[in-house]
Amino acid sequence: MSDVKTLEVLDDSALGEGKMKAVEFDGGKVLLSKINGVVHATSAHCSHYGAPLEKGVLSSDGRVVCPWHNACFNVTTGDIEDAPGLDSLYKYKAEVKDGKILVSAPQSEIKSKVGRVISKARSPCAATTKQKVVIVGGGSGGINTIESLREHNFAGDIVLVSKEDYAPIDRTKLSKALQDDANKLTWRTVDELKEDFGVELHLNTEVTAIDPGAQTVTTAAGTINYDHLVLSPGANPRKIPIPGADLEGVVTIRTPHDIKKITSSLSKDADVIIIGTSFIGLEAAGAIAKKDHKSLTVVGVDEIPFEAMLGKDLGLSIVKSLEGQGIKFHRGVNVEKITAGADGKVAQLHVKGIDPLPATIVIMGTGVAPATQFLKDTFKLEKDGGITVDEYLRVPGVKNVYALGDIVHYPQFPAGNSRRVEHWNVAGNHGRHVGRTIATPDKDWAFKQAPVFWSSVGKGLRYVGTGEEFDESYLDGSAEDLKFVLYQAKAGRIVTVTSMGRDPIVAKASELIRLGAMPTLEEVKTGKSLLEIKA
Repeated sequence: MSDVKTLEVLDDSALGEGKMKAVEFDGGKVLLSKINGVVHATSAHCSHYGAPLEKGVLSSDGRVVCPWHNACFNVTTGDIEDAPGLDSLYKYKAEVKDGKILVSAPQSEIKSKVGRVISKARSPCAATTKQKVVIVGGGSGGINTIESLREHNFAGDIVLVSKEDYAPIDRTKLSKALQDDANKLTWRTVDELKEDFGVELHLNTEVTAIDPGAQTVTTAAGTINYDHLVLSPGANPRKIPIPGADLEGVVTIRTPHDIKKITSSLSKDADVIIIGTSFIGLEAAGAIAKKDHKSLTVVGVDEIPFEAMLGKDLGLSIVKSLEGQGIKFHRGVNVEKITAGADGKVAQLHVKGIDPLPATIVIMGTGVAPATQFLKDTFKLEKDGGITVDEYLRVPGVKNVYALGDIVHYPQFPAGNSRRVEHWNVAGNHGRHVGRTIATPDKDWAFKQAPVFWSSVGKGLRYVGTGEEFDESYLDGSAEDLKFVLYQAKAGRIVTVTSMGRDPIVAKASELIRLGAMPTLEEVKTGKSLLEIKA
């Protein structure tokens, strides 16, 4: 490239083995890493939301994990390894001469605000040329399956069937930022998916039937054959079954269209009520608090939100932080009904034991259910509507069918206990895994990642856990200030780590779980720091 510059950036002695450092380069920055004595140079910021990777975690096998949301990259290649990001890092030439590290990089990449896109331009794998992968669902699992297939040189056809009328979006920004424009949330545009990734798109299309024997997917528009089928339809939001739940002005949070109903109702005269103290409900409360409104009230059956997960003190501290933003709570109460005004729209929420609450809009953050209705006559579903898969995310007993994301009960790593996890990042990593499995069938790709998730609730919550029950907790930090690390253990073995304001502790914990290097709870109690453990 004509704009490539070669600059001396650092003394080699200033970069220790297994360490990384961001250095200035021609008005931008590069990230230097030293793995097994070799210096590597990549772009310095996470391709997801731009976090400084220098503040993340570098493991001995060359994985750098973002401190914010656990996107992971390989510094030896720049390639992305774990969701939620899609783009890889730019990889630059690095060499050591006369004790100095020299980096050669093009200015266009150094100053780019996006990462390196891996598309169908990769070298094709001839063995997959005539195969077709059909993906049902245009969410995190779907887009990451596409990306991973092409990253691992799958050269066959990819078909995406999505009931949504837009290309896959960053759904996390719906509740966290009230973003109501699908165009501003799109990961890859329709044209990019078609032209750069070679995807055949069927948007605004619902699947009505699956025939595993014939290997076909049926929609209202016709039948699609497949060699591999990936089921990633996500979940549907649930409304609590009370009178008035279907009134105009009662909404859930799942699509930009839902958010548009919320944002268009906000004004200095708006009385906003959120039913439910789930993450999605309280994230929406925090976002609405920054917008115009007259009143903002959260109503929930739980006396203390997140008590089962975080304990009483942390749950109450989160409530206090939200109350400090002008949000009123009614906790431990039961909603009876919603009634309309003269215009037929929502007007009041009736809660047992208190006067009716005025309401311009009522938002139900009351959970979701697996969107598997179209599968009930084909596959065995669990009581919650989910589907059980094996350690490869395959549906047992069915040829070349995978399921992932919100709908699956899958073996947790490392204990092997099966559970269903509803989070964007889990679905994304499932998709990355399945794409790699299909593209490289000669390798053993059991899914071995502990779920990581995050929330904007409080001061930014991070969590990693094996899904096991815990019998002991230890809080390092302040519950009142919401700056802490919460360790939960089973028989002294740490099984979950949750933090606020203490990045990159959870990023490091996820790597220690992956490598089987997590210390005991007693070691942590006596001062052992996760960040000081070599991984």
